[in-house]
Amino acid sequence: MQWYFVAALLTVLTSSQGILTTLSQSNGKYKYDYATVPFLAEAFKLAVSSLLLWRECKQSPSTRMTTDWKSMRLFPIPSIIYLIHNNVQFATLVYVDTSTYQIMGNLKIITTGILFRLFLKRKLSNLQWIAVGLLAIGTTTSQVKGCGEASCESLFSAPIQGYMLGILSACLSALAGVYTEFLMKKNNDSLYWQNLQLYTFGVIFNMARLVMDDFRGGFENGPWWQRLFNGYSLTTWLVVLNLGSTGLLVSWLMKYADNIIKVYSTSMAMLLTMVLSAYLFNFKPTLQLFLGILTCMMSVHMYFAPPNMLVDIPSTVKAAPGNLKEVTVEGRTDS
Repeated sequence: MQWYFVAALLTVLTSSQGILTTLSQSNGKYKYDYATVPFLAEAFKLAVSSLLLWRECKQSPSTRMTTDWKSMRLFPIPSIIYLIHNNVQFATLVYVDTSTYQIMGNLKIITTGILFRLFLKRKLSNLQWIAVGLLAIGTTTSQVKGCGEASCESLFSAPIQGYMLGILSACLSALAGVYTEFLMKKNNDSLYWQNLQLYTFGVIFNMARLVMDDFRGGFENGPWWQRLFNGYSLTTWLVVLNLGSTGLLVSWLMKYADNIIKVYSTSMAMLLTMVLSAYLFNFKPTLQLFLGILTCMMSVHMYFAPPNMLVDIPSTVKAAPGNLKEVTVEGRTDS
């Protein structure tokens, strides 16, 4: 598969994720325990990766799988970073409102580019840096509401702790992505073997979260495994399937493409979600949304287009051999 096909599919699935989650609500509330969705999504990814690895080993007995403990011990780290990131997200929302939090979330576009350069030693051209900056500006512009709305006044009125936590959240999100790409590309192991290790720890950490929720609630509703599928509908299962499939596509991009392409896919998905919401949920598109989409499209073209399409490079004019004249230089020695 070409990376652009996977990126386009990731954009579609990511954009439909929020829509499916909204449709899974009943009267504005969730009838199911939302914490069980990530657990089932991780279990789905683990099952699919195990099946694909078994198929690959059956077709090719020489499938590369590193079982060295020094290598395997690195795979829990992304799950730990995401766990810390989730807690920082909740802490950030204590100090800032939802609109401000969403706008600050676009900082991960810039932080991903910076960590991508520092840790993976991947150099971006000046045009690509400008494109990444335009992407952050475009996504932010699309999320800014009209200045006549009350939420506009609270955009820059949050305490300093909220902005510091927002920056930390963006850095953790970028770090998790860059580190995952490092894991995927550090050797030539099978993608499915690497996925199996990642998602095994993902299942363990999500299970631990469900157990902790039970202890916090004093087991009021019984242990988590007894209510695992309570309130699930067809739409809820589509949410699980969507979330799991998105994760598998992201791991493919980490292995065979890079983090910047993933950032572009998820950013364009956010814009696509806003456009689809205008038809599904009577969302009124704003001028800021159209300006944001236009800026992001310019960013996509600037980042991925060949340099000769963006800059007029004058062709080198070579002189014809017939126009060259031989010049004789006489040497003179001064006494």
